[in-house]
Amino acid sequence: MDKFKIVVGYLYGDLMNIYGDTGNIIALKKRAEWRGIEVVVKNISIGDRIPTRQVGTQIDLYFFGGGQDQQQALVAKDLQKKAKVIRAEIERGVPLLSVCGGYQLLGDFYKPHKGPKLPGIGLFPAYTLASYDRMIGNIVVNSMFGDLVGFENHSGKTHLKKGTVSLGMVKKGFGNNGKDKTEGCMYKNAIGCYMHGSLLPKNPKLADWLLKKALEIKYGKKIELVPLNDSLERQAHNVAFKRFS
Repeated sequence: MDKFKIVVGYLYGDLMNIYGDTGNIIALKKRAEWRGIEVVVKNISIGDRIPTRQVGTQIDLYFFGGGQDQQQALVAKDLQKKAKVIRAEIERGVPLLSVCGGYQLLGDFYKPHKGPKLPGIGLFPAYTLASYDRMIGNIVVNSMFGDLVGFENHSGKTHLKKGTVSLGMVKKGFGNNGKDKTEGCMYKNAIGCYMHGSLLPKNPKLADWLLKKALEIKYGKKIELVPLNDSLERQAHNVAFKRFS
């Protein structure tokens, strides 16, 4: 493989990182490095600017983790300042993975029990309402990446607008709202979901899809990733699948 480099933008990692979400960054970094791909992780938090191609740099892949209501309120205000850049990058195909609170803030809005509605940036055609139902436990989702396994812990119920594409359908667990069996949302190469745990180490096919999309958009050509020995990853996935489903 040619010498490639990926810059991963970790959105609000100092505030939005619960239930092992940073493990997704670690998985992306290691799976790239095992293939000889250089990875730079850039932390982007409150007050930081997102690098763009116009200033000679760019983010090739975004990750946005989960947080509690207090952290979400802090992040929501700052996120509005970054909304235009993030939406433009997703429109041109840059991949993104968001989990729980990050997923909610990329939709239209999140309405907590107390306090004002937190505006999202309208990337995902979805909205989230706080509930008194705690949706917690292991989850199995049938998706274009096969059966995904993870862990969910949320009281917010996300509702997809008509025609919106979900990440997949729940086989075990609650998903977006515990009623319609959908889990997550996909828009272009952006994914939102409720799957903590962390998601990518146990689901290497999804991790590689994100890396592949990042490289193809950056370098403007078809990329075939070098296969890895995923025997341990498959074993972890299969044990979780059998135990949870």
